Amino acid sequence: MALVHVTRRERFNAAHKLWNPKWSSEKNHEIFGKCANENWHGHNYELFVTVKGKVDPDTGYVVDLKDLSDIIKAEVCDRLDHKNLNMDVDFLSEIMPSTENVVVEIWKLLDDKIKKLGGQLHAIKLFETENNSAEYYGE
Repeated sequence: MALVHVTRRERFNAAHKLWNPKWSSEKNHEIFGKCANENWHGHNYELFVTVKGKVDPDTGYVVDLKDLSDIIKAEVCDRLDHKNLNMDVDFLSEIMPSTENVVVEIWKLLDDKIKKLGGQLHAIKLFETENNSAEYYGE
């Protein structure tokens, strides 16, 4: 049986601010630029979740992509969409909500649930803008 990778894309919109409270305002603005705006800023995020596994000979699926979509929406999109990542999201409350940190936290939310579908989480890729993204492979 072939090992296949399947990917589901979902979207959410959220605001955040990159700010290190240990630093001065000047240093935060120097390091983070516009992303340190005291009044926040937002992104139209695109999330790609890639699952790998053997193709089921009865269904032709690695995992049912509708089930995968439902998990992503419940665990990630419903919790992040139209939220302030710094203030409104419990699993991000203790970390800087950079795209790099967010992909790691999304992995933690999805890994076990995807295993229950019969697949293995392979990658999380999160586009913050069309030019900026972070990708995580669970390492």
